Amino acid sequence: MTTSFITPKAHAADATVHTLIIDTDPGADDVIALLFAMASPEQLKIQALTTVAGNVQLAKTSRNARLAREWAKRPDIPVYAGAPRPLLRTPIYAADIHGSEGITGVKVHEPSQPLADGNAVDYLIRTLRAAPEKSVTLAMLGPETNLALALTQAPDITRGLRELVLMGGAHFNGGNITPTAEFNVFADPHAAEIVLKSGVPITMLPLDLTHKVLTSPERIARLRGIGNQAGKTVADILDAYVQHDMQYYGLPGGPVHDATVIAYLLQPSLFRGRKVNVEVDSREGLGFGQTVVDWYGGLKKPANVSWIAEGDAQGFFDLLTQRISRLP
Repeated sequence: MTTSFITPKAHAADATVHTLIIDTDPGADDVIALLFAMASPEQLKIQALTTVAGNVQLAKTSRNARLAREWAKRPDIPVYAGAPRPLLRTPIYAADIHGSEGITGVKVHEPSQPLADGNAVDYLIRTLRAAPEKSVTLAMLGPETNLALALTQAPDITRGLRELVLMGGAHFNGGNITPTAEFNVFADPHAAEIVLKSGVPITMLPLDLTHKVLTSPERIARLRGIGNQAGKTVADILDAYVQHDMQYYGLPGGPVHDATVIAYLLQPSLFRGRKVNVEVDSREGLGFGQTVVDWYGGLKKPANVSWIAEGDAQGFFDLLTQRISRLP
């Protein structure tokens, strides 16, 4: 199997610079991903954070995105609140994993800097319509509702998108919310269907990957040992956050799902995958929210996703630690 893996071709080198929008539902691992991204301004030119309901309700995901911005000392980045619920399905949340406030292990407060005026969906439409052709990378760390709404209202915005890099889905690993479904897709499978059919180049970092990129006591201790507030914050979040998955799955460490998207954007050579056809099962039943991955090409359908299935775990944590060390 591994002989057919490819290093993702979307990036010719690890020095790629992205004009980036991050769509997110913070979430403990989202907060770490946001700090990671905001510590990398020479490669990631973040235009905005857009928030969506997912791990917790929209008011809390929006506050948590603003908290991450405050902790990173990046007041230049606007935060737009988006969809408060999925397109069709009953809303679900993951407070059992991320805590009632959406961030584990640290105290939360109301950030001093408010949300930007306007709605995230309107912001996406306006920005992508005005952008040069194929110029904007969209990193998606939660349910894909905001982009699905934008695509439905304004299909022409695909012109401005360079690529979508998503944390979502599962194949070989199995799901983390049902036996077959990963949370971000299960939370709004109808939105994921729309995004997968958009025709924009898509890279997905699924549970197949994230469950191989695990914390260890030593890796968390290195983050804490940086000596800055950001390193302590990330370590405190991880110490609490990883406990559930370690106990539930019997893993030696915990995944930091959404942060792998940022590592992929910064250093894609850490990862390997395969171009495949991926569809979402949105039918009610046991398969609801499953990403159906045609790994062996049996359906003879065109590949629409670069599915990332392998990664260098130590390389990921080295990069995360190095970037977090830049923050206050």
